[in-house]
This record gives sequence, structure tokens and C-alpha cells, in this order.
Amino acid sequence: MAETDHNDPKARLDALEAKLAEKRPEVKATPHMDEHYSLAQHAWRMVIELVAGLGIGFAMGYGLDVIFGTAPFLMIVFTLLGFAAGIRTMMRSAREIEKEAAAHAAAKSKGNEGG
Repeated sequence: MAETDHNDPKARLDALEAKLAEKRPEVKATPHMDEHYSLAQHAWRMVIELVAGLGIGFAMGYGLDVIFGTAPFLMIVFTLLGFAAGIRTMMRSAREIEKEAAAHAAAKSKGNEGG
């Protein structure tokens, strides 16, 4: 019977897998990075939101200046409006991040109390 096991590739493979499973260290699951954003990622998001607001405002103002022939007037107005929109979006993102951090901290403290 030992000789048939020795010739059977499936049995040899199963025996090898069993030996390897005994030797392997146990791997602990690590949390996914998709759910955790670093502060640098949040900062880049806010910078991009501000720059996008400025760029869109500038482009709209420049385009309207070309259409209406009002030199730099609409470009300046729309650039300032774009800046205000970018700041508003940044503040909304900051509140969102703050809420997520508070919820995470509350969940963590609740987990420590229960455990």
C-alpha cells in the first residue's frame, strides 16, 4: 500500500501540501488600504479641488471675455468665483474627513470598552 501511495501523484501532492501547511507560518489578515487614506492623500485631494475650481473659473471667465470682448473683467470675476467654489469644496471635504475620523474613533473606543 505504501508503494501505491508512492506512485500515485495525487497522494504525493496531498502529502506534500500537508507537510508545507505544517511548516508555513500563520499569516494574519491585514486591513485593506482601500479603506484607509493617509493624510497626504486627503491633502492632495483638497489641493486638486482648489486648483480645479480656479482652473474652471479661469477658463469660463476667459471664454466669456473672448465672446463678449470684455478684456480681463469676466476672467477676474470667474477666477474669484472659482477660488470661492474650490474653498467651499475643500471645507466640505474637511468636514467629511472629520466625520469619518470621529466615527472611526467612536467605533474604536466602543470596541475597547466591550472587549
